[in-house]
Amino acid sequence: MRIALDVSILQAPRTGIGEYTLQLGLALQQLPELDLHLFDGLGWRRDFPAAARPGYSTLRKIIRSALPGAYRIRRKVMQRRFDNGAGLVQPQLYHNPTLWPLHFDGPTVMTLHDLTHVHYPDTQPVDRLREIERRLPESLERASRIMVDSHFIADEAIRHYSLPAEKLQIAPLGVADRFRPRNEEELQHRLTALQLEMRGYYLCIGTLEPRKNLQLAINAYLGLPAAIRNRMPLLVVGGSGWRLEQMGKIPAKAIADGQIRLLGYQSEEQVAELLAGAQALLFPSRYEGFGLPVLEAMASGTPVITCRNAAIPEVAGEAALYADADDMAGFRAQMLRLLEDAQLQCTLRQQGLARAGLFSWKNCARITADTYKAARYS
Repeated sequence: MRIALDVSILQAPRTGIGEYTLQLGLALQQLPELDLHLFDGLGWRRDFPAAARPGYSTLRKIIRSALPGAYRIRRKVMQRRFDNGAGLVQPQLYHNPTLWPLHFDGPTVMTLHDLTHVHYPDTQPVDRLREIERRLPESLERASRIMVDSHFIADEAIRHYSLPAEKLQIAPLGVADRFRPRNEEELQHRLTALQLEMRGYYLCIGTLEPRKNLQLAINAYLGLPAAIRNRMPLLVVGGSGWRLEQMGKIPAKAIADGQIRLLGYQSEEQVAELLAGAQALLFPSRYEGFGLPVLEAMASGTPVITCRNAAIPEVAGEAALYADADDMAGFRAQMLRLLEDAQLQCTLRQQGLARAGLFSWKNCARITADTYKAARYS
């Protein structure tokens, strides 16, 4: 079956949906019954982009601010390029892994990762939110099948958009090979460069925006005894998101003292190394359609402290420590509990590895391929 897979999101620096697109696509390429053709937003190709287009994020911001209706103009250009290539490729099915399926005269599969635009509309740029509200209902109606990452999102989509359950297919995500336990020798270069010790720091991963609730973890950390903070810094990895100003302020002294380190966007391998060496991943997000960093931390042998919200319990099960998303004292208590209990650390690492072993991109691809067949022949 000839499949057109839209990989245009890989033009941007990779975040969760980009990782999904890449890893799923690579796994789909291993299935002999599929002939995968990739549309990258500009043209058609067989190989996946090795990295984001240089300067893509900066250029996109400039265009959005200078050109009214930039989303719609970009969309028209992409549609024309898609149509030109599709005429030659003649795909039998089109899959878009984001909210923005192009028009295709044939079976269309799309992936709905979450309903952030419904629950947290103020975390979206106004023009982007307007396009989502304008296009998404029609896209969901037009799609032959809709992939979702979790039971939680399937239930939300059915309730909010009145979708028939048989139109949705749940395909849990997987975890890339780079997320694995590593010994101190393997991590020595990275740890030395950042003046860190093995299991000697906490780690937060996520775009700096209110939905990720990173302020809870930051405030919980700042309430730890000074002796702990002086030897156990908190590393925050992630780019700046929309409405960054809605997050609380981080005391300048904590940054100056090196207790809180804002590392910004890091490469894939850097993130994997930092995860493998951390005392714990702190993941206090209020809303996730899956929660990929939780799975990646568990696969790395690193304990997770998170919140029992949205789809996160589907991923972490009982292999993580939980606190309420508004309970700073409770989150801090879990941090201290883990730090003081070596047996608990060992147990969570073992349980996390076992839990992560239940998820794979191979399984996600198999479910997706079966969904393609159902969409084409229904």
